[in-house]
Amino acid sequence: MMRLVLTLPLVVSLLDCSGDETLSGHGAAGRTWQLTEIDGTAFDARATVTFPEEGKIVGEAPCNRYFAAQLKPYPWFEAAEIGTTRRACPEMAQETAFLDALGAMSLAEVTDTTLILSTQEGREMVFRAAE
Repeated sequence: MMRLVLTLPLVVSLLDCSGDETLSGHGAAGRTWQLTEIDGTAFDARATVTFPEEGKIVGEAPCNRYFAAQLKPYPWFEAAEIGTTRRACPEMAQETAFLDALGAMSLAEVTDTTLILSTQEGREMVFRAAE
């Protein structure tokens, strides 16, 4: 009987571990991240990503605002169900490149000022914290 009493608090504390395991809970929340390069090439249009809460991704692509679901626990990454507004602009090629790359990313690494999204095949998106 004593053993049950001693382990019950441990079981309760394990069940209470409901912290954010997505990128937003590991240093990326509360910031706007500005894309600087895709696959080693400077990105010359404006594109951002933010992680406003667990499981959510929002940002601005070169022409449109977008949103997505973030389904994987950190350090894995998945931008699923990406949706956008529907405006056309001269930077549509950059927008397509950005959204295609974002949808392909599967790993994440975040530091104080840098966010790197990557794939196991070597693709990479580098973001810097906007000031």
